[in-house]
Amino acid sequence: MINKNFCFRTVLLLSFFGFIAACKKDSTTPSEAPGTTSAVTASRVELTKDSIFLYTKELYYWNASLPTYAAFNPRGYSSNETELYALTQYSTDPSTGKPYEYVSGSTEPKYSFLDYTATNGKVSVLDLKADVNGTANDYGFSVMYNTTNDLRVKYVYPNSPASQQGLTRGCRITSINGRTSLTYSTTSGIISFLNEAIFGSSASVSLTFTDLNGFSKSVVVNSSSYTVNPILFTNVYTVGSKKVGYLVFNSFTNNVSAALKTVFANFSSQGVTELVVDLRYNGGGYVSTATEIINLAAPASQNGNTMYTSYYNSYLQGLTTAQRKASVLAHQPLLDASGKIQSFTTGINGKYATYADLNYSASAADNIEKFAKSGSLALSRIYFIVTGSTASASELTINSLKPVIDVKLIGETTYGKPVGFFPIRIDKLDLYVPEFETKNQLGVGGYYSGLSVDKSAFEDLTKAWGDETETLLGYALLYARTGSFVTTAAKSASLSATSTNMPDKLSSTEIKVVRENLDQIGIKGMIMVPDHKF
Repeated sequence: MINKNFCFRTVLLLSFFGFIAACKKDSTTPSEAPGTTSAVTASRVELTKDSIFLYTKELYYWNASLPTYAAFNPRGYSSNETELYALTQYSTDPSTGKPYEYVSGSTEPKYSFLDYTATNGKVSVLDLKADVNGTANDYGFSVMYNTTNDLRVKYVYPNSPASQQGLTRGCRITSINGRTSLTYSTTSGIISFLNEAIFGSSASVSLTFTDLNGFSKSVVVNSSSYTVNPILFTNVYTVGSKKVGYLVFNSFTNNVSAALKTVFANFSSQGVTELVVDLRYNGGGYVSTATEIINLAAPASQNGNTMYTSYYNSYLQGLTTAQRKASVLAHQPLLDASGKIQSFTTGINGKYATYADLNYSASAADNIEKFAKSGSLALSRIYFIVTGSTASASELTINSLKPVIDVKLIGETTYGKPVGFFPIRIDKLDLYVPEFETKNQLGVGGYYSGLSVDKSAFEDLTKAWGDETETLLGYALLYARTGSFVTTAAKSASLSATSTNMPDKLSSTEIKVVRENLDQIGIKGMIMVPDHKF
């Protein structure tokens, strides 16, 4: 799991609690680390709330907007979640007039979250569903409404419990745990029911579904552990004289490197010159995996040029030696690739490397990723299929490739997350708050409202992966064939059928609401684990 390399921090932070509890002094921006006075008696719960504030105060990308410790009073919040939400609502996006992490109708931040370890009885966001570390313990599928009365399977992970019971993309769900009334409504409580039945902690779920061949089947899907394979489908299409590759990629896990290289090598051997990368449900994951895909797809002529740069807040960029020694980051060990402590006797604590020893300047080599072409695939154009669920590492991939190759986006405006994080362990939880923003080689970033598309269209959930008549894939193949998204009336009718707001079709607003409220434990994150070696 993502927490496996950070177990040592628990011991460190428990010994550190006396320090953070004694914080009496703070400033609007942390020009100096919190001072220490005599120890203050506090409970473990209160000390955790102190830590959430202090780490956010120092690390948060928009930390300049945060109040002082005394003004904020972290111990006055009823839960860690309410505290975190409050912390994320101070910084305002000038383009919207609302906080960067504001989500209409929600009491959860757009980006930040807490990931609990299993020992305290809470559900772990990353441990439960489609773990970005390559394993999951769940049913292995997700759903979405095609129309208000048509609930469909939108994806199934290979070798998952759902896959073993015959579920595939496009299957229509007609009964869940005996409930046959599954029509979408804002008042029926159906979304809460689906979240509990399919994405909750139950050991099994009973389903009746109709497959794409029209056959009905009733099954019981048992939750169990399996290895996540985020490559859901690949194919090569002959489009006129071109070979067009197609890759459905669902999550930037850390176990997919070899498989991606094999897929891209296969595309190269078949003469693929244009590529469709389907990221419609991909909420992100590891930056390192995004970098791998970028290098597999990028032209070799970009070798050595900047791919993207990571920018931290101004306080971190200008850390002095004294500030590093007083920083809360001095209590976060910087582990090596094997998860072991790195000896660093000339560092801040004179014993082992910590996050306080890193250089957060935008000009530091560690914060500038360079292109290093991998494989032999030579592309002239890449199409990205995207939706409002396409976020974070997916957007980083798109934004990094835009300056160096012809990129076309098909679908809907993406989620909008140009910021990322590394995990901070606090006792029994990991804190994830935006700590850096990425910009491509042209200095372009800041897509907080999402990346806009070249062709707007909605997906067709009644079609299997790779079906050339599926709306979004169809537009990519159309452009590959004709160089345009404009087509004949007959073809246009076929392609646009699923994007027309028919009487029982969800509106764009309803689709967005369902996406935001259904399967909430799916990650929308860009995780960077610094790999600096001391």
